[in-house]
Amino acid sequence: MELRVLIHAPRGRDGAVVHDVLQQRGIPSLICASESDLLQAMKEGAASVILTEEALPDLLSDDGLLHWLQHQPPWSDFPFVVLATKREGRRAGKDLGSLQKLGNLVLLERPLNAETLASAAESAVRARRRQYAAREHLEELKRTRIELERLNGELEHRILTRTKELASANDRLMKEINERERAQAALTQVQKMEAIGRLTGGIAHDFNNLLHVVNMNLELVSLYAKEEKVKPVVDRAKSAARRGARLTNQLLSFARSQSLLPKVTRVNQLLLGMKDLLEISVGSGVEVVLDLCEEDASVVLDPSQLEMAVLNLAVNSRDAMPEGGKLTITTGTRFLDEDRDLAEGDYVLLSVTDTGAGIPKNVLPKVFDPFFTTKPVGSGTGLGLSQVYGFASQSGGIARIRSVEGEGTTVELLFPEADAEAEEVNAVRQQPAIPPLAAACHILVVEDDPDVRRVIVECLSLIGYKVTEAANGSEALTQLAATKPDLMVVDYAMPDMTGAEVISEARKMIGDIPVILATGYADMAAVERLAGKPKILRKPFDIAQLGDAVHSVLESARDKAEVPGV
Repeated sequence: MELRVLIHAPRGRDGAVVHDVLQQRGIPSLICASESDLLQAMKEGAASVILTEEALPDLLSDDGLLHWLQHQPPWSDFPFVVLATKREGRRAGKDLGSLQKLGNLVLLERPLNAETLASAAESAVRARRRQYAAREHLEELKRTRIELERLNGELEHRILTRTKELASANDRLMKEINERERAQAALTQVQKMEAIGRLTGGIAHDFNNLLHVVNMNLELVSLYAKEEKVKPVVDRAKSAARRGARLTNQLLSFARSQSLLPKVTRVNQLLLGMKDLLEISVGSGVEVVLDLCEEDASVVLDPSQLEMAVLNLAVNSRDAMPEGGKLTITTGTRFLDEDRDLAEGDYVLLSVTDTGAGIPKNVLPKVFDPFFTTKPVGSGTGLGLSQVYGFASQSGGIARIRSVEGEGTTVELLFPEADAEAEEVNAVRQQPAIPPLAAACHILVVEDDPDVRRVIVECLSLIGYKVTEAANGSEALTQLAATKPDLMVVDYAMPDMTGAEVISEARKMIGDIPVILATGYADMAAVERLAGKPKILRKPFDIAQLGDAVHSVLESARDKAEVPGV
């Protein structure tokens, strides 16, 4: 289509004659009857146009042709062959101006022979072919330029990508180096704190045994003494022993050696009892305010762990207020029915608020992560808040934190509220209860500390039980085979065998013997793995508690034995 010759001769037979001449020379051609047909055919594609001079006025009166000619591509100079009438002299300026508007034209005066017309047409087609070749060359240059730009772009992209990869690899390497150094420092700190914890746990355990001996001997004194003036002296000494016991419990909690014994706990009473410890821990520059609710605020959890959690939060608040400030501990009760993290029900809220520097928003989501700390190495392990969060979760509740930089931080602990009527009543009795069948029951006491063992044996004998004692696990197993007692009272931490191991071996020897594990701390995971879930009696305890525990375990074993198939 691009090599055809368009013919526009609207008058006479000129168009048909030209078409015949071109057809004889093998040149494809198309006769266009009107100006619009000619313009449409030119837009579709053509090599040249042969037109008669008398058609020019109508053709040039339409701006479409001139617009098409003015907007040709750079490679195009469309050729025209104009068949003009022969004239004498020069043409008029108007006629020349019309011809010049066509641009690239060949003017042939009529009459002319067929050879001349065919030659002019072939010449125009050849010129158009050269334009097409130029077009192809320009398009090839364009494609080459686009491809080159694409390749350059890809090269730049690869260079940029590789540069970013190298920068990223370098950043990762530096981050790993820094992380390794931080982890090493944290490990060193954890090891140091673990060593301190072991030392603290050992001291607390030995001190707990001393308090246990003191406490139970004071009870014996109150039982043996006849004079009334001895009673207040004993009461004061026992009160001091209870304060010492609370201190050892806190030390054991710090050493993470305290056995977890959830029980009904009144949060307000617990906070009042530890206010002195909180004031000492945060220092004189921090004012401690207890804003306690009027309700009982009872929960079921390990009170020692709650004390440790509150103490951790108080110490964190103190560190956030180096210039001093105010620490407010608030309690209250809430009914939650639309909380996404907690089931519907009544909850006790315990919140710890400080007036410190606050926590940045980008740090706030990380504060409960283990080992995360903003303190310098040596000033904290990064485990305090994670322990608080874990303790709250294990107790059926949740820990939340909110903070505004420059205004302070609040940590909220939510625990399911307990039925106050379910609280255990630990009445202090001056005389231990003596079961009617006590004399018929034989108890084996296994305790490595001679003073603790002696006072437990004396108290059980006082109640009326027959008692045999053993200083360690091996001796206990020997006594067990010889005496076959009805119940064992076993300490956990002993030099040759732990209490859990003694219980496990004893049950292999004589079956499911009733057991009381009397201890200040124990590895409960090891106990449950080796000995199931024995009755736990936490030191220091009094005679009444010891008697109640022994009676309860023996009654439970007797009821179990009376049920057929059990």
